[in-house]
Amino acid sequence: MKILRFSRKQLCIPYALFLICFVVLPLAVIVYYAFTDGSGRFTWDNLLGFFTNGNTIGTLCYSIAIAVAVTAVCLLIAYPAAYVLARSGLKKGPVLLMLFIMPMWINFTLRLTALKEILTILEGNLSLYPFLNTVIAMTYDFLPFMILPLYTTLLQLDESLIEAARDLGAGPAAVFFRITLPLSMPGIASGITMTFLPAMTNYVILDMIYNSTYIMGSLIGSYFNIYDWNNGSMISLILFAVICIVSLITDREEQNDAKNRGAVL
Repeated sequence: MKILRFSRKQLCIPYALFLICFVVLPLAVIVYYAFTDGSGRFTWDNLLGFFTNGNTIGTLCYSIAIAVAVTAVCLLIAYPAAYVLARSGLKKGPVLLMLFIMPMWINFTLRLTALKEILTILEGNLSLYPFLNTVIAMTYDFLPFMILPLYTTLLQLDESLIEAARDLGAGPAAVFFRITLPLSMPGIASGITMTFLPAMTNYVILDMIYNSTYIMGSLIGSYFNIYDWNNGSMISLILFAVICIVSLITDREEQNDAKNRGAVL
């Protein structure tokens, strides 16, 4: 019986086909509509219109502000939690970690509906504090995505480096800021990427909390709903560029931290 053997190039064919069909071709369509008008002629008007329209610029700035606030709050909550779970030596640390992740197993609609009811009881009218409620709802939804990479990174820290710092006379604060925090930067970068990028576009949360439509995801959807593919595609392309820039920055930070860890070791 002849055994089939596949080379590495052959095994890459399904993945390459997937990328072409579901990444390259859709992106090419977006680029085409972004730089053409209704008649299919090349134009810069869609790009210029984005930067000269106060509504689109305001929505972009508001979306970035929400994403920054949500990411900051998630980081402030997730880092101490991940640190305690990973470095405190708790025997039931993995069990406690599962408690943070378990809400993600519940249906998205049920989770947000329950949160909306709680906020309504506490505030009455949710529209009085739209920014605050948005940050609370997104933090509730994205917090596990910040905890997991931090927990994994902190769990893998080289204990010998921390012990060496203590032997050299470093106090708890110095050990944390000089050793633990720098070595945990890859986890911080991964958590920021997994939180910041979806927070800019996840308008479903806003719609379910108080029927809001002033975030980038909903703005893009509004253009496609009226069949204005040209402006909708341009906004999508600009948002894609912002996401790429953020990803490049975080990736560069991870590479620099890896080099620094290698130099220390």
